[in-house]
Amino acid sequence: MSNSIDGLQFPLDPHSKKSSSSQTGKNIIAEALSLVDPQRSKQALQEKNWRKNYPVYFKALVENGIQSVNNPITIAKQGLHKARHSFDFFRNGQRYALKDVMSIPLTEKIYTVHFQGQSDIQPEWYVPYRGKKLQGAALLEQIQVWEDKGIIEASHANALREAHAHPEWFDLSDRTLVLFGAGSEAGPLTWLARWKANIVAVDLPNERVWAKILNTIKNGNATLYAPCFDKMTDTQDIDTLKNKLGANLLTQIPEITQWLCDNPQRLDLASIAYLDGEKHVRVSMAMDSIMSTVSEQKADSSLMYMCTPTDVYAVPKEVIEGSIAKNQQRSKLEIILSKGVSTLSMKQFFKDNQSQLIASDNGQSYGVADCLVVEQGPNYALAKRIQQWRATLARHQGQKVSINIAPSTTTHSVTKNPLLKAAFNGASLFDVEAFDPETTNAIMAALWIHDLKNPQSVSNPETAMEHPLELMMEGANHGGLWRVAYLARTALPFAAIYGFAAEKLPLKQVLSKLKK
Repeated sequence: MSNSIDGLQFPLDPHSKKSSSSQTGKNIIAEALSLVDPQRSKQALQEKNWRKNYPVYFKALVENGIQSVNNPITIAKQGLHKARHSFDFFRNGQRYALKDVMSIPLTEKIYTVHFQGQSDIQPEWYVPYRGKKLQGAALLEQIQVWEDKGIIEASHANALREAHAHPEWFDLSDRTLVLFGAGSEAGPLTWLARWKANIVAVDLPNERVWAKILNTIKNGNATLYAPCFDKMTDTQDIDTLKNKLGANLLTQIPEITQWLCDNPQRLDLASIAYLDGEKHVRVSMAMDSIMSTVSEQKADSSLMYMCTPTDVYAVPKEVIEGSIAKNQQRSKLEIILSKGVSTLSMKQFFKDNQSQLIASDNGQSYGVADCLVVEQGPNYALAKRIQQWRATLARHQGQKVSINIAPSTTTHSVTKNPLLKAAFNGASLFDVEAFDPETTNAIMAALWIHDLKNPQSVSNPETAMEHPLELMMEGANHGGLWRVAYLARTALPFAAIYGFAAEKLPLKQVLSKLKK
């Protein structure tokens, strides 16, 4: 078993001898802003209440990013450089800088175990949605409903329509897809297992996790390639394999990297592992270290990320116009109620979504959708920002990158937070939709395949973009958060109150009048 100081860690403060994720986060964000907004960078370093005020600085990253087509690249380079130089890696009591982790001698060799799916079904795609299996005309109709309601952007809807129109795309027998965090509840494993994919699964050595992965593969038509530190003959015995497979992203970075570099196939690398709290930053950095090194050695590899809608993004001006229109179209009752609640809460609730358009040096103007949820914390925001930076920089440098905003999803990691669970239960009050995991899985898996197979996708570096931040704008399924009439986090508490009460009282019938 690994001890507490093994593997990738936040740096220790030289005075207190303790690690501080807040201080490290401040340093990274400040460095990312340093060349584009020195004053805000200095303010970040001096911030006394990072946990409460971090949204100010994440919004500044986007505002500054919009102003010049060069700024997102500068921000990404600065932020990633600082991050790579901020973390430590411990092995056998020896401390190394994370930037030097690939020079650490390997202590163990990873062997590959093959496991073959038993089904001969042909690849197909459909979307499970509220008890229905949406295919054909029914699926296209639902896509249109989502688009018309502002749940998804037109580019997302069009990508799903393209996937629907090209069923041949879902034969993945020619692809080798690497899933970091393969057992993730929001990940694409279930669908890849039905699409003849070659799946390289990386997840913790955990009997329950690997039983789930192995059974998913067994019931499909894919081929699994799993890491194992014991040299063993290939077997289809799940009871044997579930106790033997797995590798730790936090403690075995050099070994996992070498194992992947030795794979002779072209790799599509998916960064989907999630851990709670500060561990999420660490696992994001671990995946970034592995993926960037593999990309250097295997130039034909591609990257995949799934963004959270509860973040801050540059958005097309029509999104801001839609939000303004929604604010103006509120009923008199909703206006009175929202103003009353805002006044009683000393303007903490129902703040207007006052996003102004920002001019870019490309001649276009973009808005900012600030959907950060303070309760998720600065570590979560930093972990996801690191992924955006790598995606932006890699695509700029000529690598294929699929990065799409996934909708708010009622996964266990979300619903175990009572506030977030209640807020999602009440989100419909503001025309926001939270998706069930099986729906999100089907949609986002199809979007990844679209980005891999459609040469016109913005994931292809040969497809022209007017601004680097359009990489995150395209294909967005934000569940309606971008177009909410209020600053999202100031409506969240009321949505949570409504969500709590709606489980016990017949409020939907009463509050539906707000929309009339």
